[in-house]
Amino acid sequence: MNPGIDILHIYISPGHNYFGHHGQPPGEHPLMEVKRAHCLAGKGIEGDRFCSFRENYKGQITFFAWEVYEALCRECGVNDIPPSAFRRNVITRGVDLQALIGREFTLQGVRFAGTTTCSPCYWMNTAFHPEAEHRMQGRGGLRARILSDGWLEANP
Repeated sequence: MNPGIDILHIYISPGHNYFGHHGQPPGEHPLMEVKRAHCLAGKGIEGDRFCSFRENYKGQITFFAWEVYEALCRECGVNDIPPSAFRRNVITRGVDLQALIGREFTLQGVRFAGTTTCSPCYWMNTAFHPEAEHRMQGRGGLRARILSDGWLEANP
């Protein structure tokens, strides 16, 4: 990623609300916005539900584009649900996240490997809008592995 890329929000959660809850009600773990996040190589974000989840896990950190969030708000007529509803860790602006799949990249001095897209699931229809899962196909965000320790900070 280039120096002109913005990090607008960073979120962590101590537990899963949707992951592993198929056929059950969602969890009630809060998603907390933080100004800084400590990225741990090969593990995840300190304090997040996916930190040390599984060895070599492809989703140690997740990214979601602000531009996609704005488009979904327009398309669905939503104006009162924040981007935290998608439960991605880092909300970016100014980068094509899909172009980073299969590539190594650096953001604020931390190295990452883009692994795959974040596939939307049916929970998005409850969390954001009844058409969210369908409308998010191919633009649900980026999963990545963390390759070096360091800190990410949301831009003021």
